Amino acid sequence: MAGIKEEKKIYLVGIYCRLSKDDGTDNESASIATQKSILTDYVKKQGWHLAKTYVDDGYSGTNFQRPSFQNMIKDIESGLINCVITKDLSRLGRNYLDCGLYLEVFFPEHNVRYIAVNDGVDTLNKSAMDITPFRNILNEMYAADISVKIKSAYRARFQQGKFMGTYPPYGYIKDPADHNHLLIDDKVAHVVREIFDLALAGNGISKIRKHLNRQHILRPAAYAAERGETGFDRHFEDNEDNRYFWSENSVRNILRSPIYAGNLAGYKRIAANMKSKKRPSKLPEEWEVIPDTHEGIVTQEQFDTVQQLITSRRLPENKGGFENIFAGVIKCADCGYAMRAMSANRRKRPDIIDCVQYTCNNYGRYGNVMCTAHSIEARDLFNAVLADINRFADMAVNDEKAVRAIEKRLTETDQSRARALEKEQRKLNKRLAELDRLFSSLYEDKVMERITERNFEMMSGKYQKEQLETEARLKEVTETLNDSYEKSQGVRDFLSLIRNYQGIKELDAIIINALIDKILVSEREKLTDGTVRQEIKIYYKFIGFVGELHITPTKRWTALKPKNCTVCGVEYVPRSGISKYCPACAKKIQREKSNESKRRSRERNRQACIELSAKNDRLSLASTGSPHDALQQGVSAHLHLFHTCPLNR
Repeated sequence: MAGIKEEKKIYLVGIYCRLSKDDGTDNESASIATQKSILTDYVKKQGWHLAKTYVDDGYSGTNFQRPSFQNMIKDIESGLINCVITKDLSRLGRNYLDCGLYLEVFFPEHNVRYIAVNDGVDTLNKSAMDITPFRNILNEMYAADISVKIKSAYRARFQQGKFMGTYPPYGYIKDPADHNHLLIDDKVAHVVREIFDLALAGNGISKIRKHLNRQHILRPAAYAAERGETGFDRHFEDNEDNRYFWSENSVRNILRSPIYAGNLAGYKRIAANMKSKKRPSKLPEEWEVIPDTHEGIVTQEQFDTVQQLITSRRLPENKGGFENIFAGVIKCADCGYAMRAMSANRRKRPDIIDCVQYTCNNYGRYGNVMCTAHSIEARDLFNAVLADINRFADMAVNDEKAVRAIEKRLTETDQSRARALEKEQRKLNKRLAELDRLFSSLYEDKVMERITERNFEMMSGKYQKEQLETEARLKEVTETLNDSYEKSQGVRDFLSLIRNYQGIKELDAIIINALIDKILVSEREKLTDGTVRQEIKIYYKFIGFVGELHITPTKRWTALKPKNCTVCGVEYVPRSGISKYCPACAKKIQREKSNESKRRSRERNRQACIELSAKNDRLSLASTGSPHDALQQGVSAHLHLFHTCPLNR
């Protein structure tokens, strides 16, 4: 190539081949086999050493999280290769930002030469590299154009009423004559009808779920697995009883799906663009629906009535006017159940929030056999969450040092583990390369008859088993590393998000659902000094749990208005509505009442003894007989008096 300084350096070459579904297979020059052939011949002509071949078959060029590509990156970092060759620049990738990062930063930092044979791109050719960014932009434009065309084709087929899903929904099967058309599955259609009938009768989703569980009916995922569809058995590996345990979401999804009224529903989750992998869910009212595409299990009138019933059950606030902004977010820390908002059964307060507390739903249903109350005042929870959000928002805006400290604390463990996993990943890649060489050498020994067929089979079986185990472990390590990288990015995403909420004075459900995944509430704990505290754990979006909050639960008697003591006239805060005395006077009056009660008790006992003694004396005088008998009776009477007198008890 012109402009390249000739070198006698012998490179350790890694050739990279990629083919995605979007590239097609009709053109032979784009096939994996052809790419391998072209690149292998090129390496031989240059007199370089081919260290390893990397192949990603069926992976899009817009995403750089491809298995073989990531293996190649790790081999570069470990020094196994120092030259990367592809057929053309688009085989490396079609995202111009990421391609530029590898070509202009990563490869030069690791002293790696990159060559795209057909495009004439070579990182040693400075003049040719000037136009490379424009090639990357054109490659991404091609990917974007293909994405638009594919989406348009899918939308056109959807609008024609064609079912595009991999598996049919529960209650339907695919038409053998036309896989884009649905037919009713008579085996389970009666279950769907029963679910709608129960809903029309006014039963809620929870009651319907319990009814199905009592009937011992296979849940949708279990039925799909029984029908031979893959990917569902993992839900029942640990507990076979789960095959018959319906969730409320399963019932809700059936009742909300227009497909059971004969309508095709789609575009429930749409990515923002081809680079984004996030697909936020839409409300059922926002789905796109194509009517009358197949036979419905229920009528349209039945379906519409059920939707009205479900919508009417959506209560933005309870009967007392309390808006439960933490619904679906607040959970019991011990059993994991949701916590219900309920009346605290106390004197009415000016603000409804002061009359509400949250309690574990598991405890509410089954009592302390299953869990404890975990009660927390709604006001306490509101104040704690509001203060924590403002703390992080202020930190994200004003305290960059604290932000870095939090980021380091949240990712330090992951980074430490990531370094160990990266080291293991390099070892696994190195071992796989060694196994490839051993296989090649073993096959050569067999062909040259240096080993017997029996020995070849024995050794190849051993190497193949090790290779499969190594590849499985490598996949697991790679996935764990990807999760670690996502967490580091998540910290930055969270801080960017929470900056928008600096200085908020009120909370609502929109803010809670935007920032928080869940809130765990622990049981109240009494400390050695007699104080009571309660632990709250907030799990934020992107970063999860940062640190627990410890609050002092509010004593609700303090919410009563102050009054004056009826004895001394001092103003004090009563503990109950019938309180009349300040704490000091209350103790004094209680002590006086106790002493008076004891005095009256002693006086009653003394009078009882006097009356009993007089009665015994009268009995002695009235008795007849000898003086000895009279003396004996008198002694017995006095002994009886001694034992029965209340003062001697």
